[in-house]
Amino acid sequence: MGNVIIFKTTVTMLLLIAGFGISLWVVLSDKKSTSNKLLFITINLILAFILVDYIANFTSTEITTFLLRLDYALSLVASIFLYLFVDNFPYKSKTNKPLAYSMVIYLILMALITLLSPYVILASYSSGLAKVVSAGSVIWMYYLSIASAIILVFFTVIGKYLRSSKLDKSKIRLMILGMILFTSSEVLFAMVLPTLGVDNLVYIGDYSILIFIGLTAYAIVKHGLFDVRLAIVRSVTYTLLVGSLAGIYAAVTFGISSVFNLEQSSSPWQIALNISTSLLLVFLFQPLKRFFDKFTNRVFYKDNYNTDDFFGRLNKTLSVTTDLRGLLERTAYEIGTTLKAEQTFFFIYTTAEGNYVTAGTERHKLLPKVDAVQIEQKFGGKDDVVVASLLNSDDPIKRTMISHRIEIILPLIQDGEVIGFLCLGEHKTSGYTNRDIKALETISDELIIAVQNALAVHEIREINATLQQRIANATKELRSKNATLSQLDKIKDEFISMASHQLRTPLTSVKGYLSMVIEGDVGKITPTQKKLLDQAFLSSENMVHLINDFLNVSRIQSGKFVIDNTTVNMADLVEQEVNSLRPNAEARGMKLVYKKPKNFPTTEVDEGKIRQVVMNFSDNAIYYSHENSSINIDLTIEGKEIVFKVRDTGIGVPKHEREQLFSKFYRASNAKVQRPDGTGVGIYLAKKVIDASGGKIIFESIEGKGSTFGFRLPIVTAPITPDESK
Repeated sequence: MGNVIIFKTTVTMLLLIAGFGISLWVVLSDKKSTSNKLLFITINLILAFILVDYIANFTSTEITTFLLRLDYALSLVASIFLYLFVDNFPYKSKTNKPLAYSMVIYLILMALITLLSPYVILASYSSGLAKVVSAGSVIWMYYLSIASAIILVFFTVIGKYLRSSKLDKSKIRLMILGMILFTSSEVLFAMVLPTLGVDNLVYIGDYSILIFIGLTAYAIVKHGLFDVRLAIVRSVTYTLLVGSLAGIYAAVTFGISSVFNLEQSSSPWQIALNISTSLLLVFLFQPLKRFFDKFTNRVFYKDNYNTDDFFGRLNKTLSVTTDLRGLLERTAYEIGTTLKAEQTFFFIYTTAEGNYVTAGTERHKLLPKVDAVQIEQKFGGKDDVVVASLLNSDDPIKRTMISHRIEIILPLIQDGEVIGFLCLGEHKTSGYTNRDIKALETISDELIIAVQNALAVHEIREINATLQQRIANATKELRSKNATLSQLDKIKDEFISMASHQLRTPLTSVKGYLSMVIEGDVGKITPTQKKLLDQAFLSSENMVHLINDFLNVSRIQSGKFVIDNTTVNMADLVEQEVNSLRPNAEARGMKLVYKKPKNFPTTEVDEGKIRQVVMNFSDNAIYYSHENSSINIDLTIEGKEIVFKVRDTGIGVPKHEREQLFSKFYRASNAKVQRPDGTGVGIYLAKKVIDASGGKIIFESIEGKGSTFGFRLPIVTAPITPDESK
């Protein structure tokens, strides 16, 4: 009996250690995976079931009864997590399963009933390695629950197998094989053999769960990128660490006890020795762990890299250049060197029209655009890393990747659009790991931003390169057109100048003859005739002013506009112009109000041009004022300046048109309605004359309420010649 107990104990301990190691192996392969976590929980619930069952062999009747109830409850909970695992492995089921989830709730309730009530297990006691169970009245519900859970799991697995791809089917087949072997073993050793009188091998059926655990764990890890070396390194590290600590403890306690003859474990000296040794082991733990970490990494990870250092070097590479090709080549070299890839290159779309650029490490294979489009169509909407070894053997993408010796493709996606791919060739040594994939996923966003920035600069440079020729051609064309326009403008100026000169001569004659008739030199005229002749004379006078305006515009365009200053009394000048305009104002029912200032000083101005300015401002006030209104004309001295203003209460100038009012040929919109025959030349010339004379234009206006036009001119005294000073 003693040998059997030792054997079963050894087997149980080995099973527990192996099962826990497998569960740890699974969860470490991918800590984020839901199915891995669920399998980890399921395995450890099964191990807890085995451990509790083992302990129940060596306890009193009362404790054995509780432990057996706990054991039966654990089997129900384990079946729940087993179902949740197969529902998530190798992918999450999308169908709605109310019946299945109802079964889960039922199993939870059944587990509570089994644990807390005597209706499933009435009593139990142990006899060596044998247990005697007094079944409760509803024990059949327990067996029905277990059978239902197994059937649910089997149907879920089979259903997934029928709907899965070849890659997923290969994983599910391993799990089905493990379930069949475990179920067959359990039926044989726990049901068939006991009916034949062989009941001392029941534990073998229970322990065969290790077959299912192992095959399922392998199914998860087999097709993943799990770094087996990592598990080996950690296992070796902790084995060496535990062995070293145990050796130190044994050497210290045995050596000191032998020297000082400390045989009684309860003596104060022995207790002090144990405490001291424990403290020594605490202080030695971290140094020993670091030592063995370095040792095992040096043996198993000769080509290992530090991810933080890698990210730092890559960030520096991404920030040193904005040249697209240079950026891609440097980045590809850094990634390829760190991850030990035989080749690394980028395939990047450069414009919306589908142009692209490829760049990477030396002698990298070129990815044709047609193959890139094929990859984009299948994986373009996802930012997951594409690994050739994880694809089905009949997948055309896998064949494309193998033909170009590409093992990994990282899609670069910005706002749902593929801007390119990062392609890595086969690994130079052992193969890529999950750690490598996570590193690529981590740098994905930074790569996208850097490539986008480089693309923007690249496109600007391309535009600049093609734009130079366009600008040169456009400049040449503009120069040609400008020369043509200049020639036309010159011809136009010459025509205006010639026409103005030719028109002024006959108009002078017309004006002279009209004056003679009005004054009675050719006979007496009636009042009616005089009125008509006065209007004709006024019109000819206006025509002369208009021709003078056009001549001045022509002189400005040709650069012949000259200010010819003479000594002028501005008070007399303004009075003469006002008097000449009174008939026109009175004919329109308006009143010109001008109070000639006394003792007004003389100044140096171009008399003809200033008369034209005074006349233009006053004439505009007459044309754009309302009937029966007054127009105030003021001439004053302010400091050392002559100030002339014409104020009316007419239509004013719209606010949004005031800035353009002094432009050549420009007329305000309301002015065009009030006087359709205007030219827009008078105000333009007035500003040119005043600016050329060193003065400033005065302009204020409120639409609908009137305007003020005028100017400020500095008082300039004529220089005294030597003869005049005598």
